[in-house]
Amino acid sequence: LWFLKGDTNIKYLVDRNVNIWNEWPFQDYLKANNLTKEFPIYTDAWREEMKKFIDKIKTDDEFAKKWGELGPVYGKQWRRWEGKDGQVYDQIAAAVDQIKNTPTSRRIIVNAWNVADVMFHTKSAPPLCHTMFQFYVINGRLDCQLYQRSADLALGVPYNIASYSALMMIISQECGLTPGIFTHTFGDAHIYLNHINGVKEQLKREPFPLPTLTIAKKPMAELDISDFKLENYQCHPFIKFDIAV
Repeated sequence: LWFLKGDTNIKYLVDRNVNIWNEWPFQDYLKANNLTKEFPIYTDAWREEMKKFIDKIKTDDEFAKKWGELGPVYGKQWRRWEGKDGQVYDQIAAAVDQIKNTPTSRRIIVNAWNVADVMFHTKSAPPLCHTMFQFYVINGRLDCQLYQRSADLALGVPYNIASYSALMMIISQECGLTPGIFTHTFGDAHIYLNHINGVKEQLKREPFPLPTLTIAKKPMAELDISDFKLENYQCHPFIKFDIAV
């Protein structure tokens, strides 16, 4: 929903206790204020300072506007892609229109890899990892294929699988179709060194049966987090994987 809103600031997320993007703007804040030596990454002092940073993002709108911004990430590229002529393109709206009106098109693509933004990228958040996805309509079913240039297998990919499957369901509902198959392809798939022990532990575990996601019957623009229900979800004990910042 954050991507679909076109948002690029973490305030929307942290206000809903979603903390998966916190580390990058926090690192930008530390660098800009010459605090990286005082708060070495992943130390207890660093974690405590990040909690204070996030609390201020939640409570101080001006601070959030300045320090919660991630730059031209997914929301901007999906909803406000800037072309060379200065015109702004809403790729999601265009994809929905194509699915409804030209469903056999082989051009129903959303591309987040904006070369101009990548070349002048200055934020700590990496250039976009899940870069391009394509929709296919067949026999009343909507399929989605994602190409991901850089795939953090332990931490990022599980989120990507869940979020793009949910996106396929949202777009399917918006277009009056049945959600179909999500296909996920990687360019560079990797496990970070500080994730190896956790991955070994995870590989010892037997997967549980998959849960079921249901979405309220609402227009896409009106959906909120409360409109999503996950049923029969089971999980093993939590494994801590630190983000590679």
